[in-house]
Amino acid sequence: MVKRVIYIHGFNSSEKSFKAVRFGEVMANYDVEYYVPRLNHEPLAAIVAIEQLLTANTVLVGSSLGGFLATYLSQKHNVPAVLINPAVAPDKLLMQLLGENYNPYQAYHYQLTQRHIDALRMLTLTHLPRPELLMLLQQTGDEVLNFQHAVKYYSQCKQWVEFGGDHSFKDFDRAINKIVSFLKIN
Repeated sequence: MVKRVIYIHGFNSSEKSFKAVRFGEVMANYDVEYYVPRLNHEPLAAIVAIEQLLTANTVLVGSSLGGFLATYLSQKHNVPAVLINPAVAPDKLLMQLLGENYNPYQAYHYQLTQRHIDALRMLTLTHLPRPELLMLLQQTGDEVLNFQHAVKYYSQCKQWVEFGGDHSFKDFDRAINKIVSFLKIN
């Protein structure tokens, strides 16, 4: 029985993202603890913060970079996870953002350095040892990430790929029942 649900937000986002808040509204109808930790831009610090919340019967939902982190944590700790338009190789994507950055949702400036890229590379799994623990929710209209990378990387996992949409996962409410069902939240 699921006791704890952790939503992992994406890069330059926060616990106030639309999907995190909306999913929290739905989780209020279930007998679960719902957490959306405010994550630091440092990948290893984010992993440690999430690992501190893991308990028996925890499940994960991750969006974008949060999907990447959820993948790593799922496979390391044998925890089920749903990944929403996940980043597959964020080390390559974020190379173009090295230098000064600003997170408007958390209202702080920071430097994205090669150390961050190296940490993401270190967290990248070349193969998924437990693909049955993962479900991919992917929209083909994602303007930030190439959806084909995720479809290929998660090819052994349960997938719901939808034509159109965007990186924010348009019409998110339609996916909520699929998430609840896969994660066996009741």
